Amino acid sequence: MYKRKSNLIHLFLCEKFAKKGAFIMSKKLVAFFSASGTTKKVAEMIAEEAKADLFEIEPKVPYTKADLDWMNKKSRSSVEMSDKKYRPEIMNKEMDMSSYDEILLGFPIWWYVAPTIINTFLEAYEFSGKKIVLFATSGGSGFGNTVKELQLSAPDAVITEGRMLNRGTKQEISEWINSL
Repeated sequence: MYKRKSNLIHLFLCEKFAKKGAFIMSKKLVAFFSASGTTKKVAEMIAEEAKADLFEIEPKVPYTKADLDWMNKKSRSSVEMSDKKYRPEIMNKEMDMSSYDEILLGFPIWWYVAPTIINTFLEAYEFSGKKIVLFATSGGSGFGNTVKELQLSAPDAVITEGRMLNRGTKQEISEWINSL
């Protein structure tokens, strides 16, 4: 009887505050760039766990295997990463960022930081007042100076280092999402 009564009171309060706009759910977006598919798989699991929308940051010219050869100093990725001002073009997609409170932003780590295509994304949309939590995949390196380098592209957003999700297991992702 007591539990049923408290549930009815809880329901009444939720309905009352929801009508006044005091009980608002935050809306999340998982945005990601994935060159090889690894980060995409992790992003999809994060979006499912967080009940968030999913947005793929796509380069206007897709990366080939040769483009991603970090051992070749003349490969596309090596050239892009050697010039921090370089901004690879992305596919133009209509996206209203104003409907999101929090963005979980994922990418592979290249040369100890986010690929410059992430800067392109941050400069293409309005992120003022948004909370941006980073996640990444990597063959071995960490976030390095990523937050500092990305903050320049979205100066009015709050960007925080999230988690390296190299294995990207469901349990690891669930624990991380629940900790946010």
